[in-house]
Amino acid sequence: MRKKWNKKPVALAAAALALTASVSVGSALAYFTTYSTASGSVQMDMGFTHTDVEETVDSDGKHVVIANTGDYDCFVRVKVFAEVEVAYEPGDGWSQGDDGYWYYSPVLAAGESTPELLVTYDFPEDGEEFNIIVVQECTPVIFDESGNPQADWNHVVTADSTEQEGE
Repeated sequence: MRKKWNKKPVALAAAALALTASVSVGSALAYFTTYSTASGSVQMDMGFTHTDVEETVDSDGKHVVIANTGDYDCFVRVKVFAEVEVAYEPGDGWSQGDDGYWYYSPVLAAGESTPELLVTYDFPEDGEEFNIIVVQECTPVIFDESGNPQADWNHVVTADSTEQEGE
């Protein structure tokens, strides 16, 4: 014997399920159809700090001037290597550090040059040739919590990454 099947509870359950699905479809459909448009572009140029050393030699000695040819302000320093005894006649802003470098303490603005740092020497009595090598470095200006400019000479920037020396 077969029992008669009551369709009313099944139809009510199907209707309740359809109603619940139709209520949630609206918000889901709104999620998938929401969009935003944008137009135009902004080119971002991070730029770099770049300096060039200008060296001229005459009877007074070697005249060293550093030019900031980069995009941003920087600090610069110079170290001289020579086979003969040298002396220095610094222009305004130059001071000798404990590490053998000569530091230009004001911020060197982009497009500006330092005052001259004159490296003097005596020619050897035997007339033998010698070299005076000038090494210059620059570092971007960074600011402390109070907004004061400072130099971080341990900061290394490469084409692929930036890192602190000693890490």
